[in-house]
Amino acid sequence: MSKKKLIVLVAPTGNQIEREGVHLPTSPEDIAEEAYRCYQAGASVVHIHARDPQTKRATGDKAIFGDIVKRIKERCDMLVQTTTSLGLKMDPETKQWVWHSNDDRMGLYSIEPRQDLLSCPIGSWEFIHPEGGQPNATTSVNGFDFLRKNIRAIVESNLSWEMEIAEVGFLHNAARLADEGVFDRKRGNFWVDFIMGFGGQPATPRQLVYMVDEAQRLFPNIRWEVNATGRDQFPMNTLGAAMGCDIVRVGFEDSVYLPNGKPAKHNFEVVEAMVRIAKDVGREIATVEEARQMLGVGTKAV
Repeated sequence: MSKKKLIVLVAPTGNQIEREGVHLPTSPEDIAEEAYRCYQAGASVVHIHARDPQTKRATGDKAIFGDIVKRIKERCDMLVQTTTSLGLKMDPETKQWVWHSNDDRMGLYSIEPRQDLLSCPIGSWEFIHPEGGQPNATTSVNGFDFLRKNIRAIVESNLSWEMEIAEVGFLHNAARLADEGVFDRKRGNFWVDFIMGFGGQPATPRQLVYMVDEAQRLFPNIRWEVNATGRDQFPMNTLGAAMGCDIVRVGFEDSVYLPNGKPAKHNFEVVEAMVRIAKDVGREIATVEEARQMLGVGTKAV
């Protein structure tokens, strides 16, 4: 039984626009309200995406991101994380799904008010989401040239950050970049997030154990997060909590399902379920201040 505090991170904004019986927040005020209810349920970190007010599709609009952050901070002190991926958007002319440009992705360093945390995928893979809402397969491209530029900007921003690990090769990408001096592997303001079930690798206990072992070999004492899609979310999070992970991620970006397989109506319901399970396996839930300390928020990275 692990005595470490466990951070519950919620990602409330899913890839779908609507789903019968499920409330998928898309407007800044709706995302902020959903985040606040998750905070009340035990989440100390919220991972946000912004949506175009007309199409409700993903957008890199810094003003909308800033509005979301502002509204959340007005309600509570939970930590706010933005991505440096941004996901897919619909091209208005071709009506095709496309990834945001690298310039759009890196534009999120200058949003106001500022976010607390960032995330960064550490490699390329065929992105598949079992919940739907986008093409069956699209290639997420994160080459070394972009990673070097992106991670250096993250380090210069002095924001704590998450390395998204879709398969073991991503860990070796991270080690290579650390060896090159792109970031200091000995600093404590980053962690690894095992994103399971998105097409890069399976969401299985064997895979999780293997990735955790390899991460701890390459980055001793690294903090780690479990993040699985669809109906795999709760089984993998439960395993991760029992294994001593530092963070579990829930929320409608990855899955709408409760542990019993039924869809939740609101994000706070999956937070409540995760808190209950974590306590059942002997984990105490981290407060916002404890999460801040664990994730090195405000720790100088250079």
